Amino acid sequence: MTKREKRIPIAPETKIGALLDHYPELEEILIETAPEFKKLRNPILRKTIARVTSLRQVAAVGKLSLAELINTLRSEAGIPEEFEEAAEEMPQSKEPPSWFDVSRIAISFDAGPMLESGGQPIQRVFSECNNLKPGEIYELITPFLPAPLIESAREKGYAVWTREEGSGIFKTYLMPLVP
Repeated sequence: MTKREKRIPIAPETKIGALLDHYPELEEILIETAPEFKKLRNPILRKTIARVTSLRQVAAVGKLSLAELINTLRSEAGIPEEFEEAAEEMPQSKEPPSWFDVSRIAISFDAGPMLESGGQPIQRVFSECNNLKPGEIYELITPFLPAPLIESAREKGYAVWTREEGSGIFKTYLMPLVP
C-alpha cells in the first residue's frame, strides 16, 4: 500500500489534525484560506484545536463556503473529485429565539484574552454552565464563531444562539434544556 493510498478523504467531517497528519503540505493553504487558524502553528493548540475541529467548523469560523474550502484543499492535495455543498450547516439568526431574554444572563465570559494567549475556553464554559439554574443563560464572547463549542453544546443538550456584533465579535448564548 502506498503512502497516497493510506491518506484520508477530505470531507466536511474531516478533523484538521487528521488532515494535516495525512496532508502536511496543506497547512499553509488552510491558514491562507482561513487566517483565524494561524494558531495551528502553536504546537499546544495544534494538539487540542486540530483534534476536535472539522473542516465544516473551519468553514463556519472563517465564514467560508464549505465547498470552496474542501475543493481548494482537494485540488492542492491532487484529489480530482469535486465536493458540492448542501444547505448552510450553522445558520445564524438575527432574531433571538423565544427562550432568550437578556435579563436571564447569569454568567458572561469574554474568552478573547484566553484565546489570544493560546488557551481554550471549552472546559471553563461547560464547567460554569453546570452551575446555571433552570432558565439561566450563559453568554460567551469570542472574536470568531466558536463552531466546535456550539456543536458540542448542542450535543450536550443546550439551546444555543449566536449573533455577530460589530467588529467580528460573536456572542453565543447557551441555556441548558430541562430534561
